[in-house]
Amino acid sequence: MTDLNILGISGSLRAGSFNTALLRNAQKHAPAGMTVSRYEGLADLPHYNQDLDNEESRPESVTRLRQAVADADGLLIASPEYNYSIPGGLKDLLDWASRPAADSVLRHKHVAVMSSSPGAFGGVRGLLSLRQMLLATHSHVVAKPEVMVFGVAQRFDDGGNVTDEMTINLLRELLSALHDQIRG
Repeated sequence: MTDLNILGISGSLRAGSFNTALLRNAQKHAPAGMTVSRYEGLADLPHYNQDLDNEESRPESVTRLRQAVADADGLLIASPEYNYSIPGGLKDLLDWASRPAADSVLRHKHVAVMSSSPGAFGGVRGLLSLRQMLLATHSHVVAKPEVMVFGVAQRFDDGGNVTDEMTINLLRELLSALHDQIRG
């Protein structure tokens, strides 16, 4: 049996993003039989515009995104919370990936979601919004465990490594749940 190919997507464009760091930690703590790679094209995607979503006008960055999602066995999305929701760039990524709805590369794709935040809630409201969007795409979202890393200053070192054992264990459990859901 070949390794599962998981595409990690950070919803943050910030160079020092804790959500991108969380994805790097997921790469380190992935279970045997799973490889997590990172999607690096979020900043290259334009706002979703249906007028551009055709063979003649579709941006190359969108074609690359859709191919990367289609090639992945599953997705791992780490997103900050902006105004009780997700960042606009991640929303555009989901909009591009979800079209056309009938053959969307997100349709029936297995997805795990997580967030991190300096605040006390760990991005919980953003994850609720993200889960709601993924329902619309007919994606299969891992229900448990819920990984919402709060108080990131106490859980990451200066190099972006998770130092908190509880967080590392939750990350491992989430990846194992995604693995088991895909292999189901």
